[in-house]
Amino acid sequence: MQPDHYDSLETRDPAQRERETCAQLSEQIARAKSAPGWARHLDGIDPKFVTSRSALAELPLLRKSDLPRLQAETPPFGGFNVTPPGKAKRLLMSPGPIFEPEGHESDFAGVGRAMFAAGFRQGHIVLNCFSYHLTPGAWMFESAAEALGCAVIPGGVGNTEQQVEAIARLRPDGYTGTPDFLKILLDTAQASGKDASSIKRGLVSGAALPASLRQELSARGVEVLQCYAIAETGVIAYETPAREVLVVNENIILEIVRPGTGDPVPEGEVGEMVVTSFNPDYPMIRLATGDLSAVLPGRSPCGRTNVRIKGWMGRADQTTKVKGMFVRPEQIAELARRHPELARMRLVVTREAEQDAMTLHAESTGAAAGLADAVAASLQTVTKLKGAVKLVPPGSLPNDGKIIADERPVS
Repeated sequence: MQPDHYDSLETRDPAQRERETCAQLSEQIARAKSAPGWARHLDGIDPKFVTSRSALAELPLLRKSDLPRLQAETPPFGGFNVTPPGKAKRLLMSPGPIFEPEGHESDFAGVGRAMFAAGFRQGHIVLNCFSYHLTPGAWMFESAAEALGCAVIPGGVGNTEQQVEAIARLRPDGYTGTPDFLKILLDTAQASGKDASSIKRGLVSGAALPASLRQELSARGVEVLQCYAIAETGVIAYETPAREVLVVNENIILEIVRPGTGDPVPEGEVGEMVVTSFNPDYPMIRLATGDLSAVLPGRSPCGRTNVRIKGWMGRADQTTKVKGMFVRPEQIAELARRHPELARMRLVVTREAEQDAMTLHAESTGAAAGLADAVAASLQTVTKLKGAVKLVPPGSLPNDGKIIADERPVS
């Protein structure tokens, strides 16, 4: 795809786009069934009859939350990969753990449209601050930048002073990464007297972008848009200069279903996002993301004609994302195994000083010396994130089955 096509494709007639997309379903499902995992999951499904959204809705869901178990049973990808591991471009690993192969397609994760909407153009220099360590995020955005004709500074996460020096010397036009880390970089540059004024735009993901943080970044000369993406399918929806809601990416089919079922809900009703991708190497057919959203009527004022959604509206399950990393109930259960002296636990996720923060509340019969510190160390080992630990008396936490409480504001 040529860089200047990213914008024009988004203004196509919606009915024509729907026909073209659904026409690809049969071929993609047939391709998927060449992989043993999909052959088992879609047993009895004849691909040639799946040519519409209504036919797609009859297929079973594959839950993202089930992937760690399925991949452990059939390493490394649960049998859902069409391309063998040795023929992939990269083999990647997300927290969970969940493993993903990267193919050889240009802009393999469909990030290009989101970057184009955020103002990235051929010849720009991009500071990419998603993690390059095992996880796919950095490679997803780098692949898109390459497709757009941009140069990439592989900043990754951390090494703040070194990155600020790179900004001052290499003069990147834009930033990709989490919004929290962009603020950290700008704060560090200001404190050290380094010039970071070359950064004029940003595309962020992996963490919340509250209105207060967006306004602060804008006041400092950086206009930031956000996108919603997952490792298995890439960018699902992205913000445009209209800055009202998210526009669904053209390279996927998005359904909103009633949580706990695979049944599509009426337009405007909140439900779980289910994604079908057309990735030839690692197809996803009705992947249930666990995230909630709703379709909005009408078109974006920016001129793009694809379906719009409200954005992320919470979790259909209790898995949540903190500083770009998924935290799962299974990980909290692992803490219980490591520390049998603890009873009921609840991980509370909040926002503090425009950054994600988490506190583990744990019932304990006695606050043994060093227990809180030991649990905090285990929490960081298991989740790869730092968090506070608060020991509370037995019976203090609600008996409601909630393991992770995401108390961050939705907007």
